[in-house]
Amino acid sequence: MSLDRKRQFVSQLIESSRLLRNYIDLRAKGCGTTRAQWIVLFQLRQKEGLSQVDLAEVLELQPISLVRLLDRLVDHGLLERRPDPRDRRANRLFLTGAGRRLVDDLDSLRDSIAADVLRGIPEETVETSLEALRAIKHRIKSVSDDKGSEKPGDAASK
Repeated sequence: MSLDRKRQFVSQLIESSRLLRNYIDLRAKGCGTTRAQWIVLFQLRQKEGLSQVDLAEVLELQPISLVRLLDRLVDHGLLERRPDPRDRRANRLFLTGAGRRLVDDLDSLRDSIAADVLRGIPEETVETSLEALRAIKHRIKSVSDDKGSEKPGDAASK
């Protein structure tokens, strides 16, 4: 594959990702939430009782970056912090009844968004794209891990 084709692919991936994020933001706003809140709610439904630090790690965020988002979810009655029985400095995160109802409603919104953006795209194209995106994700993580483990000066000696 030519370098130009690779550049086109990466550019298209970046642009599509940006447009999809904006579309999801718009649709989530119609439900009174944000994409970031939505992601937190989905994660907590799957892994309820996570600590704030563990949730930040799952979301690949700095814990301090997550605090304001969690504060808003608590203020809206969607999430509650409970003291960790093993570590009095930590809190565990749990969805409230309203939080569970919202995340369940967001499931149908997610289905609607998927139907909208994939309408007219053949199933085999979606399958091939999924395989490619998983491979790209794996490669990005691998390259990032390699770069993160280099010591200063290592890159220059390559």
